[in-house]
Amino acid sequence: MFTAKEISEINALLTPESNIVIVSHHNPDGDAIGSSLGLKHYLKTKGIEATVIVPNDFPKFLKWMPEAKKIVIGEYKRKVAGEAIYNADVIFCLDFNSPTRIGLLGDWVTKAKAKKILIDHHQMPEQFDYVYSDTTIPATCQMVYHFIQANNDERSVNLDIAQCLYTGIMTDTGGFRFRSTSASTHRIVADLIEKGADPAIITSNTWDTNTISRLHLLSLVLSRIELTKDGKVAILWLKRAELKEYGFDKGDTEGFVNYGLSVLGTKMAVFFMEDLYEDFIKISFRSKDSVDTNQFARKHFNGGGHINASGGKYFKSMEETIEDFKEKIEAEEF
Repeated sequence: MFTAKEISEINALLTPESNIVIVSHHNPDGDAIGSSLGLKHYLKTKGIEATVIVPNDFPKFLKWMPEAKKIVIGEYKRKVAGEAIYNADVIFCLDFNSPTRIGLLGDWVTKAKAKKILIDHHQMPEQFDYVYSDTTIPATCQMVYHFIQANNDERSVNLDIAQCLYTGIMTDTGGFRFRSTSASTHRIVADLIEKGADPAIITSNTWDTNTISRLHLLSLVLSRIELTKDGKVAILWLKRAELKEYGFDKGDTEGFVNYGLSVLGTKMAVFFMEDLYEDFIKISFRSKDSVDTNQFARKHFNGGGHINASGGKYFKSMEETIEDFKEKIEAEEF
């Protein structure tokens, strides 16, 4: 957490007259959107308005959250996003550790005169004016709640804040399944429920939103799931032509990699998907126990993230990528 001195300095920057911007990472997920909107709604309780900006669009299943439709999407509104960042007095940087993770917003944020405040749980954060970084916490939404606690403002948590923070914690813990989910996480979730967050409604709004195209893609992926490394690693994949054939929409493949990890005896799952527009393979890694996907992704696949959940990119064909992965994973000990 920020020190008491840093909290005091940050609060001095947050006034109704200040231009506040909240940014999050490229391809925003539930934690990115939930933490950004949760912080926005918290600032509103103090009479402070903030503009949430993300580099590109996010899945439809996250757009039910309060004021999600007011988020500025940089790829669609470059001028609005650029001017807001240029004129900002304070920029909150949520759920990313480096300006390189925020796409077209990166240079703008780096050059902005604003004070930059990082709240993030990824490894190896870069330098910001104020840094709250903790890789043991499963979701940035939980860290936003800790920030509210540091201000002794738990009573200000209303329904909007509770819904957003609950969503981010739920999604980034894989439904409270990942190892980093702690007793503190559950205590915070209990408080959010007491503040009005309804687990049944949030779960339904977020996860019970399958389209026919998503189910067709899932059926295809599951029909050819492959095990390697003596059954410890599951491989799933989709090609660009298949995405187009079934009418892929953003977010349709969210969570596919977790099906691989659900296979009895697996310790790691990997999902390879050809990017829809550019020539690279997008890779999602998930693992159990102490199997470190972060170091593996950093070492071999131009990526990184968390121990049990990471991403990467590879610039070969699908067939070459899978063969290279099999060769590299065989050399790993777990």
